[in-house]
Amino acid sequence: MREFIVEADGGSRGNPGPAGYGAVVCDAATGQTLTEAAEYIGVATNNVAEYRGLLAGLRAAHALDPAARVHVRMDSKLVIEQMSGRWKIKHPSMKPLAAEARAVFPPDQVAYEWIPREQNKHADRLANEAMDAGAKGRQWSPSESRAALDTPPAVPGPSGPPGDAAAGAAKARAALAQGRTAGQEQPVAAPAEDDVEAEAVRETEAAAVAPPAGQHLGSTPGWSAAPDLGAPATLVLLRHGETPLTPQKRFSGSGGTDPALSAAGREQAHRVAEALARRGTIQAIVASPLARTRETAEIVAARLGLDVTVEGGLRETDFGAWEGLTFGEVRERHPDDLNAWLADPEARPTGGGESFAETATRIAATRDKLVAAHAGRTVLLVTHVTPIKTLVRLALGAPPESLFRMELSAASLSAVAYYADGNASVRLFNDTSHLRP
Repeated sequence: MREFIVEADGGSRGNPGPAGYGAVVCDAATGQTLTEAAEYIGVATNNVAEYRGLLAGLRAAHALDPAARVHVRMDSKLVIEQMSGRWKIKHPSMKPLAAEARAVFPPDQVAYEWIPREQNKHADRLANEAMDAGAKGRQWSPSESRAALDTPPAVPGPSGPPGDAAAGAAKARAALAQGRTAGQEQPVAAPAEDDVEAEAVRETEAAAVAPPAGQHLGSTPGWSAAPDLGAPATLVLLRHGETPLTPQKRFSGSGGTDPALSAAGREQAHRVAEALARRGTIQAIVASPLARTRETAEIVAARLGLDVTVEGGLRETDFGAWEGLTFGEVRERHPDDLNAWLADPEARPTGGGESFAETATRIAATRDKLVAAHAGRTVLLVTHVTPIKTLVRLALGAPPESLFRMELSAASLSAVAYYADGNASVRLFNDTSHLRP
């Protein structure tokens, strides 16, 4: 099932006064803008204009896919609370608009969220463009709109959680659009720090449907001849928060004492939960069965309003007799076994633990199952150091020894996107920005 984000806004220069609305529909998995809508509606109040924007956004999403789930985000507390059923609608001019909005999709397909105004800039600019056009005696024209170009990408760049490459692709689209406006024949190069190539090649084009009047479907014609592979399955990889063993750098796998989170670890879990809530794209949560990952996942799930599914394949490696020991203690007690383990992915820890090769086989099978089950969706996997490093290693096609070249902090976020052609794109690794004060 496809999932859309609808952001809408409305304004009135006088309240009541000359009014207009703006709405934008984005793909929830990729952040790509699919449809923009705006209209000058004459003299009206702010609230009426906001409801008109909501209605336009829902109708635009319905035109793309009537079976989709829709996440509505607006900075109007009134509209969000009324449409959520928590506040009564008393104004006679808003009741029919609210009824029309509720009739577009079945109620169980739509969720409403209030966001600060600064997070709703795209829709706000569209509404202002519509009012500007009305002041000149014209209607808003999608061909003249610069709202998408003038609005900072809603998706964080590669350094922010969950850090996919959609922001880089959005910048590439903006550069291309600016190049066409200036009459350039060749695509404008994207900024060097943005890893946009893989995303641009596989990027989902706008749905092939005729847009309703006054609406525009965004696309990037001419960038690539590659087929449309659809939205990727994006696995956002969260390492659990600290346990009492974490600061001591002790081996803590699936064969040890199964420690719970420490107080610091619980605080880390709350911080990452807030960061993911601000991002607003996690659609499911899957966790390793160990206590520290389940506890981290439950804290995040409570904030996001989601359930947690436990997946045994995401458990940490079994470190055998090394469980609970530091690296130095293992070198002192089992030097030959440690040297063999560092040199050969087939070698097991002392006492019959799990080799990295065995872990990789398990993780690859789990990855394939999750990617098939969550095609086109963004899923949070709450797991451990070795599974996350292994997923990144496999996505990069890197050798097993690369596991020893990666640093992965407690409560860090990484992300890998998987496309329908079997290719993968690492979008983020070991981001801990959400843990800073």
